[in-house]
Amino acid sequence: MAQIFPRSANTISRLLIFGVVLAVGVVTYIIYTVNQSAYFTNVNVERQQPVPFSHKHHVTDDGLDCRYCHTSVEQAPYAGVPSTHICMSCHSKLWLNSPMLEPVRASYTADKSLEWTRVNALPDFVYFDHSIHVNKGVGCTTCHGPIGEMALTRRAHTLYMRWCIDCHKHPEGGVRRREDVFKADYVPPPDQLVLGRRLVREYRIKDPKQLTDCYTCHR
Repeated sequence: MAQIFPRSANTISRLLIFGVVLAVGVVTYIIYTVNQSAYFTNVNVERQQPVPFSHKHHVTDDGLDCRYCHTSVEQAPYAGVPSTHICMSCHSKLWLNSPMLEPVRASYTADKSLEWTRVNALPDFVYFDHSIHVNKGVGCTTCHGPIGEMALTRRAHTLYMRWCIDCHKHPEGGVRRREDVFKADYVPPPDQLVLGRRLVREYRIKDPKQLTDCYTCHR
């Protein structure tokens, strides 16, 4: 019986299979890389705001506590965007003629809120409660990064689900004493895991199985 396929068919088929596998791998890698890039995640991208507010100036240089501006962070799901009245509690006496603060003064006079650009935002199908995290010993910098060093606010982490789950699986790695939650310059101690395990019990933090249950964040 005559040979149907040429002798080169086996070589060609192997090359095609190898090529397809390689192409799938390359495409997967490209998709993953793009998905992790700042273009999609906005990590370390400074967003334009109506006023160039500096956490470094207010928190690190002037020593303002996070709760002075984010008044609801300990009692509500949302940290709260500071109202113009909070800004003017200081700036009615400081930097009165600064052109940079003209939008703040105009907002106060018109009694109309400034339209700030959200930096850290989660999808609508995700439930996140600031008060729960704060009261369980999760510090501001754990999620917001070195906020006290930011001249302009930027996102420090992807906020992807797997990033949240990593913390929920191992809460002892990040939980701190409640009195340290709002410290912008907080540095974990050398015995963080020992401290963390003790605080997990003391603060009655749920076990990883419950923390990683779908209903915890998707309600």
